[in-house]
Amino acid sequence: MNVKVKLLFGLLLWGLIAGCEMPDTHPLPAGKSTGLVPLPQILEPLEGEAKGRGFRCEGALTLMWPEGWNMSAMTVWLEEAQLSWERTSEEREADWIWRVSEDDLGQEGYTLSVKRDRVTMSAGDAEAAFRAWTTLRQLLPETCEQGCASGFTLPAMHIEDQAYLRHRGLLLDCCRHFMEPEFVKEVIEVLALQKMNVLHWHLTEDQGWRLPVEAYPKLTQVGAYRTESDGEVTGGAYTREDIEDILAFASARHVQVIPEIEMPGHCRAALAAYPWLGCTGDTLPVPSNWGVFKDVYCAGNDSTLAFMKAVLDEVCTMFPSDVIHIGGDEVPKVRWAACPKCQAKMRRLGLKDEAELQTAFINEMGAHLAKRGKRIIGWDEILEGGLPEGAVVQSWRGMEGAIEAAHLGTDAVVSPTSHCYLDYPLRSTDLAEVYSFVPVPEAAKGHPGQIIGGECNMWTERAPQEAVMGKVLPRATGLAEVLWSGPKVTEAEGAYEGFLDRLDVLGLRWAFMDVRPGLEGVPVDLEVRPGRRGEIEVTVNAALRNVGGRVRFVSSSGAEGSAVNVGEPLTIEGTGTVQVDVVVRGRSTGVTESFPVAGHAAAHQPLELGYEPSQYYTGGGLQALADGRRGSEDFRDGAWQAVQAVDMVCTVDLGDTLDISALETQFYLYQDAWIFLPRAVTWSVSMDGQRFVDLPTQAPWGDAHKPDARQTVVPLRIEDLGIEARYVRITLANAGACPSWHDAATEPSWLFVDELVVEATR
Repeated sequence: MNVKVKLLFGLLLWGLIAGCEMPDTHPLPAGKSTGLVPLPQILEPLEGEAKGRGFRCEGALTLMWPEGWNMSAMTVWLEEAQLSWERTSEEREADWIWRVSEDDLGQEGYTLSVKRDRVTMSAGDAEAAFRAWTTLRQLLPETCEQGCASGFTLPAMHIEDQAYLRHRGLLLDCCRHFMEPEFVKEVIEVLALQKMNVLHWHLTEDQGWRLPVEAYPKLTQVGAYRTESDGEVTGGAYTREDIEDILAFASARHVQVIPEIEMPGHCRAALAAYPWLGCTGDTLPVPSNWGVFKDVYCAGNDSTLAFMKAVLDEVCTMFPSDVIHIGGDEVPKVRWAACPKCQAKMRRLGLKDEAELQTAFINEMGAHLAKRGKRIIGWDEILEGGLPEGAVVQSWRGMEGAIEAAHLGTDAVVSPTSHCYLDYPLRSTDLAEVYSFVPVPEAAKGHPGQIIGGECNMWTERAPQEAVMGKVLPRATGLAEVLWSGPKVTEAEGAYEGFLDRLDVLGLRWAFMDVRPGLEGVPVDLEVRPGRRGEIEVTVNAALRNVGGRVRFVSSSGAEGSAVNVGEPLTIEGTGTVQVDVVVRGRSTGVTESFPVAGHAAAHQPLELGYEPSQYYTGGGLQALADGRRGSEDFRDGAWQAVQAVDMVCTVDLGDTLDISALETQFYLYQDAWIFLPRAVTWSVSMDGQRFVDLPTQAPWGDAHKPDARQTVVPLRIEDLGIEARYVRITLANAGACPSWHDAATEPSWLFVDELVVEATR
């Protein structure tokens, strides 16, 4: 039998097996339903529709949708996918049909049916119709994102869907680092693809003012730029044309852009441009460090209030959103307490404290915006002096603010740090944590107000533009499903595992879109076990699916030992880092995970603590200061142990009398986060655990607090000891209250320490 006869026979046999239906002579890329994120409420394959085979496109489409519906984002996409299309008013001629539903399909609800002859969608309005298109786009082959001029096939199915919550958003901070207009549009495109409908655009901050204001040009001329510690000038501002372009792009994708104009705090950039806006009138630079600053808008100055109203008037002309975010968070009151104008205003209005003065300030801004048909939204601190009239509350310090808002009869948006802060590292908040979020707790139900939705927050202190997308994705996608699909989907058995499977398929689409997500969680974790005296045994284990890599130990001197695979043990003596180049499905991710470690005589020996660690920074438990793992340059890495406002005393029992040659520990310094070095450090040794002898120890930084903008690890080591002892103790004197020059003056400071390294021999 020759080759041609064999091929024909094979095709005939395949046709008989498939029900006497010959295969397509020109196979087209096939779409699938396994990449739908968020998951629709109802998804039913239509097995009876030509044995599950759905719609086939040969590269050209005829479309029909109601007059007045904006479908421009879809038509632009079709053109970029190299698919030819035309619009018709005759339903019988259309391949894809949108109909106005006569039924109530729910919030942004739609139906979508894929059959062999056509795709039909029903929706109540253009916004719901766009959500239907978003689902249809995810059904298309992912290769279409880079073009499918020859056409495609779609699986036969029926979908019924609607939104669980109406406000589904992302906060994008463009102040700590400026984001280019094209990148902002890229973020909007990604949001729209996963049915998010709000971009909360953070435009003014201490470190940069990005919004053009014609009445006050210095806001962008001066306030948009800062000088970094290395002398480099960084920054940028948007033009009105930029904003119009971004708003039009968002509107076509039914994404509402809500601007945030911070007040009365987080305004150092504005004070740098116009010093008279503050209580002191001091000329201040745009800061290049992060934190909470005590210089804020003067709430008692009529000129400052007039400035704010003029700014808001221009905001209203630029942004069509029905709400304006006014911030209201982290406002130190120290300047107001010493300001004659602020104190006079408090007396005039009969206010009992500065918290009520803040509420009065926000109420005045809210009333001004209300005259222009706008409503204010602010962070949950706006509740502290009483709820400003008509305000929406965004709850970030847990869920309590949202619950209180519901009790008070107003709307709330939830974005707690526990689940929604995407600037936090994966070790603090991974995709699984985000997906487990319950946005509407029982305590918020059945009250006059309601939780209308949620946001994930992308603050950019440590995330320039090139790092943002890898932090946002895929975690924001988890929140997108939580807010759109709701608990019926996300709390079902096996929900997260199913979500990960669908996310894998969506990830293929992102690849064709040149969107590069980060990892879903910390890819590996470190297991540390006691070794022989002076050694530890570590194993790097995979913490995610399909993760591998080679593990090596690099000593503090730079020497590199032999490597093992993920999952295999490694014996370590001395200090250094365990490093692994992370591989997923056999391919390099470009991610290197590092774990500072120390093999030493005190590792895993009994500890006695003379303090109680903070519940937020336990370091992993009561053994944290001698567990072989050291704190990294990220104080949230789970290895650092910390206390606030108290001293620390820790004693380790080495088990035997040893000849101690050196002692070492390390501290964290981050004064903007109230983390100071200890005021004094004392090492002591003992033979019996009762009588201790102090060793000469001098902290190189001395006793005095000095301004220091660094965020760094500070080691302390004493060596050449030659002392015999069984017990070693370290006593750390807390730095006390933040000093007078600090923006949080009088507040209790933090003390962070990790790993009491004892180098010794028998």
